[in-house]
Amino acid sequence: MVKQQEDVKKQLNQKVKMTPSEAIVETLVAEGVKEVYGIVGSAFMDMLDLFPTAGIRFLPVRHEQSAGHMADAYTRVSGVAGVIVGQNGPGITNMVTSVAAAYQAHTPMVVISPSAGTPTIGWDGFQEANQVSIFEDITKETVRVTHKSRVADCLRTAFRIAYAERGPLLYDIPRDLFYGELEEQILKPHQYRADKRGSGDPASIAQAVELLQNAKNPVIISGRGSVDADGVDTVAKIAEHLTAPVAVSYMHNDAFPADHPLAVGPIGYMGSKAAMHTLKEADVVLAIGTRLSVFGTLPCYDIDYFPKQAAIIQVDINPRNIARTHPVAVGIIGDAKATSDDILAKLQEAGPAPEKNTNRLEKISKLKQDWEQELIDLAMVDGNPINPRRALLELTKALPENAIVSTDIGNVSSTANAYLKFNQTRRHIAALTFGNTGFAYPAALGAQLAEPDAPVVAIVGDGAWGMSLHEVSTAVEQNIPVVACVFNNQSWAAEKKNQVDYYDDRYVGSDIAGPNFAEVAKAMGAAGYTIEKPEDIAPTVEKALKDRKPTVLNILVDGTQLAPPFRKDALHMPTRLLEKYKHLDYHAWKK
Repeated sequence: MVKQQEDVKKQLNQKVKMTPSEAIVETLVAEGVKEVYGIVGSAFMDMLDLFPTAGIRFLPVRHEQSAGHMADAYTRVSGVAGVIVGQNGPGITNMVTSVAAAYQAHTPMVVISPSAGTPTIGWDGFQEANQVSIFEDITKETVRVTHKSRVADCLRTAFRIAYAERGPLLYDIPRDLFYGELEEQILKPHQYRADKRGSGDPASIAQAVELLQNAKNPVIISGRGSVDADGVDTVAKIAEHLTAPVAVSYMHNDAFPADHPLAVGPIGYMGSKAAMHTLKEADVVLAIGTRLSVFGTLPCYDIDYFPKQAAIIQVDINPRNIARTHPVAVGIIGDAKATSDDILAKLQEAGPAPEKNTNRLEKISKLKQDWEQELIDLAMVDGNPINPRRALLELTKALPENAIVSTDIGNVSSTANAYLKFNQTRRHIAALTFGNTGFAYPAALGAQLAEPDAPVVAIVGDGAWGMSLHEVSTAVEQNIPVVACVFNNQSWAAEKKNQVDYYDDRYVGSDIAGPNFAEVAKAMGAAGYTIEKPEDIAPTVEKALKDRKPTVLNILVDGTQLAPPFRKDALHMPTRLLEKYKHLDYHAWKK
């Protein structure tokens, strides 16, 4: 058997005869792909038949959108580009939302997209769609296979661009091109792509170092790029050298250890007031591995915290992100870790670290203590039945140090931004700025597959849960022991808060009713618990994590205790001009 495997390896180091399906699968094997997510379809069945022998696990989901979210989270945790596949036409178009989310999240991913067969393209045949045009704006590139001899070459191109530009790629292949014969050499990834990036322009780094050395109130923002590049330890050393507080970018709470004395928490919607008050006073901002998104830097809690006069040093691997949203003093195109290493080295070369700024450390400590107390005070306000903040507080107390937490979009999920703290990287898997509901649970499944021994929890509102609960069947079937914490307030609460503040408590479409989610989970083969008392949350979470089986917690929370609107910048009090709608005018009901 060993000799047979060695013979195969030798054969694959030279051009040999194989089928297109074999060339595709062997390229996936060379890329280290262990799982592919999707729903079985006739278009790619010849390739699918090879997966078990190749050592690739096919994860059959219940909806193709879930496949994209699973692959997205798998990549964020493992660093290996996720791969998804579906039937041409509806199977692939079902993936649009999750691929768009991965695009906004800068997640490398390859979408294997079978399309109509070459003899029938353009006839509007069964399950035909122009998939390339549909995905053009939500992928880094669409790679089209034009001949069976190009299947491996085009797939290598897809992986190369996915890793280089940090995003999803569409690999479009007419379904008849899985069949036939070709001669191909299966290359190793280092033969067609380079994973390492440099540290940027030396002159720009020198300029950045000079700004940091002369800064009176430097602040660092650490983002997803620091996590992906394994550069957080270096960010910490820079912070310690400068006595510079470190905030984390929106919904990347794992981009700096929360227990570090210089950590001030996340910026962005429902982030940390300690981070915001700290950043507001900065004269120099070192933003590492973050695009400084518009939404992630908007005012929050009525604090317009992002400094207008500070000199911004922005480090990003993608030149398109430099100064895209905020003007910079220095822009550095480079790998987050390599650039951080160079900045640290240059700071150290310039002389010993300045004496620790004890006054600043004390101020940071006081801001953090005040914010922590405010979070507790807000959580301890009584709710009917449970204050959602109290539920989040109790949940976070029960999470082990190495827990991975995925969060959806919505009122409670976003409030979690203030309560979630991580001391390890690749622990926080959030929906981010595409903001689609139904993300957290399939993402948690993907994260669990990437790190099978870690405890994994999903924080989901009941609205988002209605979009993803079907994947409990996938978790049960595949024995994926994720714990779904469903915060059930019987409403689309983020939108309901808009109707409270802007539409005089007129609720249209925001009140929703659902079944007992714990009982539904049990019917699907999972464990299920309904929780109506805050003191029951921590022990139930601990039991679920210990039992290591798919579990759904139906946590009943107060639907009147709501976070501020997501988009104050985009909402206006209603004006009504037609007589029949005059009673709905802001001025009419404000009286």
